[in-house]
Amino acid sequence: MKYFDLYDDDSQQRVRAPQNARIRITDIKVAVMGELDRHSLVVRVTTDAGIEGLGQVEASLMKGANLKPHILFYKDYLIGEDPTNVERCLMKIRRAGSFKPWGSAVSAIEFALWDIAGKVANLPVYKLMGGKVRDHVRCYNGSVPVTRTGSEPKDFYDWAVRVKNLEQGFTIVKTAIGFHSDQSRMPGFYYGNINPSQSPKEFAHSRRGPITEYGLKLIIERVAAIKEGLGDRIGLALDAGPGFFLSDAIRLANALEPFHPMWLEDTLTGDYYPYVMADDYLELTRSTTVPIHTGEQIYLRQHFRELINKNAVRVVGPDPADVGGMAEIKWIAEYADLHSILMAPHGTFNGLIGIATQVMVGAAMPENYVAFEYSRPHQDWWYEIIEGLPNPIVKDGLIEVWDKPGLGVNFNVRAAKQYLREEDKDFFD
Repeated sequence: MKYFDLYDDDSQQRVRAPQNARIRITDIKVAVMGELDRHSLVVRVTTDAGIEGLGQVEASLMKGANLKPHILFYKDYLIGEDPTNVERCLMKIRRAGSFKPWGSAVSAIEFALWDIAGKVANLPVYKLMGGKVRDHVRCYNGSVPVTRTGSEPKDFYDWAVRVKNLEQGFTIVKTAIGFHSDQSRMPGFYYGNINPSQSPKEFAHSRRGPITEYGLKLIIERVAAIKEGLGDRIGLALDAGPGFFLSDAIRLANALEPFHPMWLEDTLTGDYYPYVMADDYLELTRSTTVPIHTGEQIYLRQHFRELINKNAVRVVGPDPADVGGMAEIKWIAEYADLHSILMAPHGTFNGLIGIATQVMVGAAMPENYVAFEYSRPHQDWWYEIIEGLPNPIVKDGLIEVWDKPGLGVNFNVRAAKQYLREEDKDFFD
């Protein structure tokens, strides 16, 4: 029989207890790995059994902000709780979460709790979520950088060819168009009130207005060039970003139909919009054969209910790091499957712990699962400090599911310590 070192409830002395004995959370720690670059934050939940769980915080576009206080806010709620009772722990903190950054904090803690639960059970997390549906989890390129040399259609064609030849062998590629791209900063793209010369950072998600005929044609010619470069063996997903009015979104979707995109994402709401207009999405969905996608900003399953019940979209894409965690996104996938709605999870991690969570839950999702957004770390040293992932991670657009307990990844502590900031030097203590 395996034993853990635990505290006796009465004497508070360390005792030897069976593996199935109750364990308790002793601390929650947060650290910034490297500089604050799209929130390279990691979470470590420790227990009195010497077992720890790891979590990764979403890489937010609010560059340079500090999410530590948001995560540590929940610490007092969880100290002394049994981390293997994941749902019980989440019931204590979930109601105190909301739209990001609070949902991001709840999600990162949830990852760490499942990591502990898997290690205690000596099983990979996917086994605790219903078991393995697939041996390989498909992902699409969302962050592996490929340089585009210009803004002419030929430049987009050449870019697509280079993406097609990436060593990861992606079978699905997503690219930004419309208000989610540099197109919205081009003079004459839309009848808006934002000066195109103003900082893209300052107005990253505030552009909105009626699109011009020129703007519509600009999108179409670029999509045509990209699709020609990719060919029909690689799926093309389009992330439009919010900013379109419904009438323009319908025109855009209809114009894109000849290119057979896998989905058109976030035309009406999305990035940094804490609401979803299900009736508008329903009208858009019924107006086109292009699959309409949204959901990356939504917190909790309850906020997907209207979208799914109304069949307002053809694809949902919650982000496990925003929606409330792995169990939350698995529940949404099951409910969407009952309505014949596809699941293509969003992903914005800057670090490899996040990729492990995506693989674990992706392995257990039902047949409506398409692929998750693969987030390559911004810094190459992540590959030195995290152990347990396959090498190469992505092959032919797939990641092989591993069978190690918990999330199956751990820090190389000696290597990782050099990337801790001074105030986080006790993170591994």
